[in-house]
Order: sequence, then structure tokens, then C-alpha cells
Amino acid sequence: MNYPLMYRIRQRFDTTSIQDVPDAVRREFSRLDERKNVQPGQRVAVAVGSRGINNLRTIVATVVECIRNMELEPFILPAMGSHGGATGEGQAALLNELGITEASVNAPIISTMEVISVGRLNSGAEVFISKDAFEADHIVIINRVKPHTLLRGEVESGLCKLLTVGCGKHKGALNMHKFGLAPSITPAARIILEKAPVLCGLGIVENALEQVHTVKLAFPERFIDVDKELLRSARWLLPRIPLDDLDILLVDEMGKNISGAGIDPNVIGFWRREGGPRKPDYRTLIVLDLTPQSKGNAVGIGMADLTTRRVIDKVDLKPTYTNAITAGVWRGVRFPIALENDKAVIEAALSHVLDLDHVRMARILNTLHLEDFWATEALLPELREQEGLIVDETPLQLQFDDEGRLR
Repeated sequence: MNYPLMYRIRQRFDTTSIQDVPDAVRREFSRLDERKNVQPGQRVAVAVGSRGINNLRTIVATVVECIRNMELEPFILPAMGSHGGATGEGQAALLNELGITEASVNAPIISTMEVISVGRLNSGAEVFISKDAFEADHIVIINRVKPHTLLRGEVESGLCKLLTVGCGKHKGALNMHKFGLAPSITPAARIILEKAPVLCGLGIVENALEQVHTVKLAFPERFIDVDKELLRSARWLLPRIPLDDLDILLVDEMGKNISGAGIDPNVIGFWRREGGPRKPDYRTLIVLDLTPQSKGNAVGIGMADLTTRRVIDKVDLKPTYTNAITAGVWRGVRFPIALENDKAVIEAALSHVLDLDHVRMARILNTLHLEDFWATEALLPELREQEGLIVDETPLQLQFDDEGRLR
């Protein structure tokens, strides 16, 4: 097959970032001096999720330092819903992989799956929170605020979600998903904020290069407002592919460390999982590999059309299905056609393009790192017209090794 030439494209994103993250965290936590209900010796549950956040270990260690400076006794609480195989040991292990250990952050880790009910929503959804968190004197939430891969609303992935889904452990996460995240998260957060000893939350926004752009402390009465405010900023900063119409989108890798959905539907289009308008319209989606950090969790693979045997061989059905059942997203784990290697997959996709000289094809590393991508010649005219894009005018052709793997 005569493979199309591809050109490297570089996007210019807003790369504004905080240079001294610990100092920014300390300045935010200095506002806790306003709180009058804090007494020396009280225990503080510091809730940390499973999502990768740049400087996470440093941020958590600095929060612990600030809490200890107030003469309080912090412990780390994995706030991960059903992640880590829905076990306390698994969630502690996930924290360890993120660099969060007792030694690295100077606080013990308490990881159990016990929860208590704190009320019900009008929908009938029961609201749960970690027993360890509820029985502490105070709760501090740490989470990145960003567009969610499943829900759409003024509050998506952020402080309220970690409070209701993450701190709800497996039982709470399952219940929130069952009754719908979008209508449940905000009212559930209000119940928890009223019933549980939430001291504050630290919201984090990252730029397109995964650098910390914003850190902001939210007191309980401002949790929802801060979530909304930071989400607007995160949406603005979210990297995307600057093309809405492609014959083929080639994705080198997917994984849980890339997106909670494996492949971010904010980038490839929600219609691939939820239906609705095909925008952006990427007609054939190829996924070549699954990241080792996913540990076999291939949730999201159902959004692909074609994949490789390499991906299928790496899939561990237990965490994959647990994730899908908890979220209630069946389509996310329906397996695409899997061919022997990259070469076979790409040739299958190209065989359905009428005119290879004008194929609209792009290649990305994954849906998180989009500062550099590759595009065929047919896409160059519209890319050259867009501000903030740099086109390398030296093309390269797709090449494969002896095992059919894309170089």
C-alpha cells in the first residue's frame, strides 16, 4: 500500500503555570486561620483521588505540612470510588504508585471501604461517605478540576465529585452512577457538606501541558461555586485536536493514566459513547496500545473501531468490567475489531478511503498530550489558516518494523 505522507503539527497552548507550587498551596492554606472550629490534636482526613495530578506528591505533602503546622493530626484517605479493584489494599497500592506513601507525605494512610449513609436525594439515591472520613474531626479534599468524561454540567470532575463519588467508596460511586452523575453530584455534595465535618477543599487546574495553572482553597459554603469557577477555566485550557472532520484518527495509546475514560470523549467526541451529534466527526478511530499504568483496565476501548491484538492481550477483564459496571457505561467495554498488528489495522482503515491522495488522517500520541500531532497533506490548508499552529513542511511516511509495529 502507498501510505500517505504525514506532517508534524505543533499547537501553541496557554502555558501559564505556577512556578512554586508549594508556596501557592501554603498561601491558600493560610486562609484557614479564619476558621474558629479547629482545635489542636484533632484528626484530619486528607482525601486524595486516583487521578494523576502533576506535583501530586508535593501538593499532598505540603497540605499535610500546613495541617501539622496547625497542630492537627492528618491521615491520608484514598478517595477513589471503586478504583483499585474496589478494595482498601488496592486503593492504598494506587496511592503508592502515585508516590503517596506515609514516608513521602509524612502522614499515615488509612484505607478501608467502610461507608455510612448520610441521607437521600429526591431521586431516591442514597448518599454515602467513607466511615473513616466521617469519624475524623475534619475532612480536607484535594482534587483536580476538569471537564468530566461522562457527565455534562456546571459541576463535573472536581471537589464535589471527589466528595460524593471518591469519598463514597465503591458503594457511593455505584449509587451516584446508578442515579446519574449529572443530577446527583451537586445535591449529594450539599448533603455531605451539611452532615460531614468538611474543613476545606483544594481545587487544582492544569494547563494543556499538565502543569499546575491554578490552586484555590474552597470553604464548605463555597465548594460548589469554586467548582463551577475552576471548571470554566479548565474548559478553556483543555487541549483539543483543531480538526472536526477526519476519515481516520490514529491514537498511539489509551489508558487510565490518560483519561478516566481511557480515551477522552471531550477530544474524540461524546457521540462515540453516548450517541448524539457527530462532532467532531472522526469516522474511523484506531487505538494501537494500552498503557502499562492502566494495569489491564481497558475501559473506553469500546469507543474505538479498530485495535491490535497487542491491546487485547493486555486487557484484564476484572478491573475493566468493574469500572464499566460501576459507571454504567456498557458501550465503553465493547471490543472493537482487533487485527494482528499496527500495519494490518492501518491498512484496513485506509482500504475504505476512496482517494488515498486526499485522505483526512491525523495521528496523536494520546488524548492528553496534543501539543504535537501528525496530519496528512489534505488537512494542511485548513491547519495553516489557524492561529497558534506551526506546520513542519518536511513530510514523513508511515513506516513499520519487521513485526508490523508502527515506528
